[in-house]
Amino acid sequence: MTQIGFYHLMRLPLDQALPKLLEKAVQAGLRVVVMAGSSERVEHLNAILWTFSEESWLPHGSASDGEAALQPIWLTEREENPNTATVLVLCDGARPTSLDGWDRCLDLFDGNDENAVLAARERWKTWKAEGHQLVYYQQTERGGWDEKARS
Repeated sequence: MTQIGFYHLMRLPLDQALPKLLEKAVQAGLRVVVMAGSSERVEHLNAILWTFSEESWLPHGSASDGEAALQPIWLTEREENPNTATVLVLCDGARPTSLDGWDRCLDLFDGNDENAVLAARERWKTWKAEGHQLVYYQQTERGGWDEKARS
């Protein structure tokens, strides 16, 4: 079963929180697929990952860049794993039909959007019933993460 972390964004928006999480994954030697809600969002995130910090750079790409197999981080709006990633990051309420083949999944949702919170609760219930290991993290005042629940 997949370990799924629910990341409740409270202080920093996705544009600021996602790069920090991806940095940790890359530093750990992991390959990642980020699944967003639309192709426009993918290109927005693609631009953010180039410019989010002057001190850091995250190797990544999307369909517009090509060479998916070479990219440690692949940004997409589709269900795919062209870079043989073990970590799936979900944004904008994106949801794959299956989590088979993923070691870990990070579900990032906007805590200031009631509909996003309700949808995340539904995903929690569904994935819990499927037997996945679930962990709920809430964003702290400084943008870090506190583990609040585990199933």
